[in-house]
Amino acid sequence: MKKQTSHIDTEYFRKRLEKELSTLEADLKSVGHRNTENARDWEPGANDVDIEASDPADTADNIENYELNTAILKPLEIQYNDVRRALDKIKKGTYGVCEIGGEPIEKERLEANPAAKTCLRHKD
Repeated sequence: MKKQTSHIDTEYFRKRLEKELSTLEADLKSVGHRNTENARDWEPGANDVDIEASDPADTADNIENYELNTAILKPLEIQYNDVRRALDKIKKGTYGVCEIGGEPIEKERLEANPAAKTCLRHKD
């Protein structure tokens, strides 16, 4: 099992990640809701409109809002899950280790993106 490196202050990054997670969750709630069958999955929200009884303009607006929320939600959901994974790594003692090569992730990279999964060499 790969162990975290001592070149980073995991408590500092834990606090940053928890703050980011809270912000992301609020952003996600503004455009969607959790999937009741999978708590790590988010679904876009839309106004509940009875298609048969509503005005066609209301239905069109609802569809447009749903599509917009979908576009906003997906990147937020990915980032949210990356932050959760980073927090799990802190708990397991594997935070700050490149998932590809196993070497320490540069401190500067973690400062720029505390949820980084790889070192700079393997970022692409």
